[in-house]
Amino acid sequence: MGTHFLPSFWDICTESKKNHLSQASLLSSPIEYLKGVGPLRADMLKKELNLYTFGDLLQHFPHRHIDKTQVTLIANITPQQDFVQVKGILQGIDLIGEKRSKRMVSQLKDETGQLELAWFQGISWVQKNLVAGQAYLVFGRVSFFNGRAQIVHPEIEPYVAATQGQKSLLEPVYPSTEKLKARGLNGKQIGKLTQVLFQQISERDLPENLPAHLLQNRMGRWEAHRQIHFPNSNEQYKKALERLVFEELFIAQVRLNLIKIDRHKNSRGHLFVKVGDYFNDFYNKYLPFQLTGAQKRVIKEIRIDTAKGYQMNRLLQGDVGSGKTMIALLAMLIAADNGFQSCLMAPTEILAQQHYASLTELLKDMPVEVALLTGSTKIAERRRVLKGLMEDTIHFVVGTHAIIEDVVQFKNLGLAVIDEQHRFGVAQRARLWKKNTIPPHVLVMTATPIPRTLAMTAFGDLDYSVMDELPPGRQPIKTVHRYETTRGTVMEFVKTEITKGRQAYYVYPLIEESEKMSFEDLMQGYEQVKSYFPEPKYKISMVHGRQKNVEKETNMQRFVTGDTQILLGTTVIEVGVNVPNASVMVIESAEKFGLSQLHQLRGRVGRGSEQSYCILLSSVKASREAKERLKIMCNTNDGFVIAEKDLEIRGPGDIDGTRQSGALNFKLANIINDREALLLAKEQATELCEKDPTLSSPENAPIRAYLQSQKSKIGWGKIA
Repeated sequence: MGTHFLPSFWDICTESKKNHLSQASLLSSPIEYLKGVGPLRADMLKKELNLYTFGDLLQHFPHRHIDKTQVTLIANITPQQDFVQVKGILQGIDLIGEKRSKRMVSQLKDETGQLELAWFQGISWVQKNLVAGQAYLVFGRVSFFNGRAQIVHPEIEPYVAATQGQKSLLEPVYPSTEKLKARGLNGKQIGKLTQVLFQQISERDLPENLPAHLLQNRMGRWEAHRQIHFPNSNEQYKKALERLVFEELFIAQVRLNLIKIDRHKNSRGHLFVKVGDYFNDFYNKYLPFQLTGAQKRVIKEIRIDTAKGYQMNRLLQGDVGSGKTMIALLAMLIAADNGFQSCLMAPTEILAQQHYASLTELLKDMPVEVALLTGSTKIAERRRVLKGLMEDTIHFVVGTHAIIEDVVQFKNLGLAVIDEQHRFGVAQRARLWKKNTIPPHVLVMTATPIPRTLAMTAFGDLDYSVMDELPPGRQPIKTVHRYETTRGTVMEFVKTEITKGRQAYYVYPLIEESEKMSFEDLMQGYEQVKSYFPEPKYKISMVHGRQKNVEKETNMQRFVTGDTQILLGTTVIEVGVNVPNASVMVIESAEKFGLSQLHQLRGRVGRGSEQSYCILLSSVKASREAKERLKIMCNTNDGFVIAEKDLEIRGPGDIDGTRQSGALNFKLANIINDREALLLAKEQATELCEKDPTLSSPENAPIRAYLQSQKSKIGWGKIA
């Protein structure tokens, strides 16, 4: 976040860079210069796999190795097996269907039975390269169709018995594509190119990049690359993988540490040296509830950050209802005590209005001026706010992206609070930093729980606070899973809650593939809910993406003020509605939502002192994975547990809101499976950078030289 300066050690080690680059220059050679590639194949490798240099090919690791000794008999294949390797004679190859439904089918026969093979793509390659009556080695994910074992899109190659005295039975298979296979560059062919590569390069082309003390009991870098591609044994492969996974994670953590150290050293920040009357009066006289231990800890962290003289960049992660808004207010009061203004930027107008309403209510007896600035602020009020910000008569301004417009100028902006930060682009946030000659301190808040492993990689350059306690008086939300067949019972339950004076949400999924279908589903749902809750006894608001903003805001506001008892809509209500009186959340077609989204939606209820409920309605035909998600939701209210499960299910590349900073672009490491290695790498990197923040000691020369050689490849500007 904010302005980046390349770590100061870059200037110290220019000579080291020259030495390292001259050594590694062979790996920089264009891929077309490798024997067996040439211009045409090189063009394909660049387009299909982003392989531009010898070094890129070296980093194109095999996704598995064929162990020709491990072959399953077809009769022994069971539904419990995921992947199998079989050998047999290919029977006749048949083309079935036409146009879009066209597929290629064959049978592989061994002494115990037959296995069906099917291709829906790459049919021309199959026709040209596979010959009935020959022996083949086949690998793939097994499935059962009509009770018979089948492999769709198998990896297939002519079977050649292992030769006597062969050094390794583990043959690498590399990721490829249909287009490359059509040009004779399947996974095996890429392996042959990699063999040629190892004949041309040597250990001096791949110098060590870890300090000596981290190499104890670890394979060296050159040997690890040889064994990851062409292992002598399974044991050697595992050692190579362990070394290279640790290297990836360690290098990433060193980079993040250096960015943080450099920001602390080079980014000037406003000094908040005191806690004065604004903070103390509010804390002692007007604080409506006792702070949780987590809130006190975070305020202390902010106090320390803002008193050091460098720009604070702190990520505040707190589950729904954990009291992040109170932290924002207390931080803004500290800014006011030191003569600085603050802004709070929210992603939607209704959320900005709610923040404004809660701040003005909390500060009603204090001499603090709070203003609201959104796209719908009237011209006269807008002029008044702009004048007040310029003249420093307004202490806090709450708003949407309207705050970042050039016309909005502050007398002395010292703190910028950003709520639900992933909804703002990097460029939008960066415009806030320019509102003062010295950039304001930054407090980023999110209610989207971030797994610890993801926080350490994607957000490792930020200081990081977690609030894991709920304020006193909040009751855990009771969550249940019900099937659509019990809809009548669910509706009756909602009726009893409304009779008690409560309100309810009905949420429908937004089906991205067909906006028309989702709209029809929503309208059908609206009619269905209306039939259970007829007017004029019941009033229903509806919000969806096709409405104009004014209509959407009006309908939401009617629910907020209690004019309507039911708010029905799509996930547009996920963030931005705070109605303590709402006690029921009904999520329709819950199997179509991800875990994090379900948790965010559930967080719209349970904001008052009354018991609240979340009802997950799904089809009886929901998949096993979907039912597992719903079971997790019913078993825990802990957003951090849910986030970890979500990461395990979906993988790091699919998590909403993660930054494309390069921190997750690992070739081998996986932050889910390699959690222990990540924790160790973080610990070792932090210790190293604290002892030697410029990496100038002789022992750290290898990592310094490596980082310098990689400087042009690092997306520093993307880390924001």
